[in-house]
Amino acid sequence: MQNELVTDATLVSNYINGNEAALETLIIRHKQKIYSFIYSKVYDRDVAEDIFQDTFIKVIRTLKRGAYNEEGKFLPWVMRISHNLVIDYFRKSNRMPKFDNSGEFSIFSVLSDSSLNAEKTIIKEQVESDVRRLVEKLPEDQKEVLLMRIYNDMSFKEISDKTGVSINTALGRMRYALINLRKIIDKHNIVLTN
Repeated sequence: MQNELVTDATLVSNYINGNEAALETLIIRHKQKIYSFIYSKVYDRDVAEDIFQDTFIKVIRTLKRGAYNEEGKFLPWVMRISHNLVIDYFRKSNRMPKFDNSGEFSIFSVLSDSSLNAEKTIIKEQVESDVRRLVEKLPEDQKEVLLMRIYNDMSFKEISDKTGVSINTALGRMRYALINLRKIIDKHNIVLTN
């Protein structure tokens, strides 16, 4: 098929210049990946479909405004839009318990901080690989405390017992690890997702 040979950047440019069919090609090309990503976060076909539609409404508005300047990285840009809409969905929907028609309700909808946890999970997944790479640059003792705290969810008391240092030393190492991470991020002008 001829469309397969046309790059995303060319299709975006064609669409901006008035070729409506170019957008359809882009949607067909990336629908599966974007929809699967959304569905994997919300586990609800109707909601995923809504967020997918909203994603492309936002894409169209941005392109029509001439505000797109991703230099050919169309898919990551669209994924970022859908990711932000998923977070918005969790922010809105989890404030109130959601009851469905079967008379059952999800226990998660009434747990405090469920929206925060859902948002945290999504953000954590997105930046985890970048952060892992940065963490590797830390001194060994700081890296050890940070991994135990963030990735193993250990308390400072548990970290202290496991490493054989005082709680204050463990806290200090964590503090320095975060300071050093910030320095690495600033030095390399790394932007973590908002």
